[in-house]
Amino acid sequence: MAANNKTIVLITGGNGGIGYLTAESLAASSPNYHIIIASRNVEKGQEALKTLQASQPNGSFSMVQLDVTDHDSITKSTDLISKDFGRLDVLINNAGIISKATPLINQLRDTFETNTFGPAIVTETFKPLLENSKDARLIYVTSDLGSITERSDPSNKYYKLPAMAYRMSKSAMNMMMMCHHAELGPKGVKVWAFNPGYVVTNLSGTGEQGRQERISNGAGDAGESARGIVRLVDGRRDADVGRFVNKDGFHAW
Repeated sequence: MAANNKTIVLITGGNGGIGYLTAESLAASSPNYHIIIASRNVEKGQEALKTLQASQPNGSFSMVQLDVTDHDSITKSTDLISKDFGRLDVLINNAGIISKATPLINQLRDTFETNTFGPAIVTETFKPLLENSKDARLIYVTSDLGSITERSDPSNKYYKLPAMAYRMSKSAMNMMMMCHHAELGPKGVKVWAFNPGYVVTNLSGTGEQGRQERISNGAGDAGESARGIVRLVDGRRDADVGRFVNKDGFHAW
């Protein structure tokens, strides 16, 4: 099947972590996807692309350079995908960071640039291509740390975790998702906020040390979260559109 006849999927931050595992899981689940991994760093993106092609030889993959904090980069990737496919069927806004920058103003700026402003501009720029799809899906990879209800509950297991900038950015992302659900839902675009949970990734950018810290603190398998995203893409959770979901259920806002 030619790539243009497949379901076209774009995953930001697709060169590692949950983004990479989602690409791998989608390809393993069906040959009917063409998966575009978006990577800020070209070399890392190309390396991830080669690894995916080796692990899933029946999969269909490509890579674009896309930095969610760089408007020119977003525009160029949109133009490229428009030229190659004329539409986008699935957009997974996955790229994200946890910043430890100081002072706080720098941490807020870094975090919101990637976690909130970035996906807002990515979605706005790709919106015409999503609207060209017959079955468009828009997924925001958020966090339960962005739940105001859960933040207000002293019995919540993460109640003592400050992470103010990260929490704020994900709360804003959740509102963004609801705004796009209200705007794009009537046009046939299915929209979700998905919480992958506390899993082993390099979200904090601290490499192997950070991964080991997460494991020692009880982080789960990121592959399970990736397979949760697959269920949003393949239609198994269409009844839950417009909601704040995880792989097993839902979160309160």
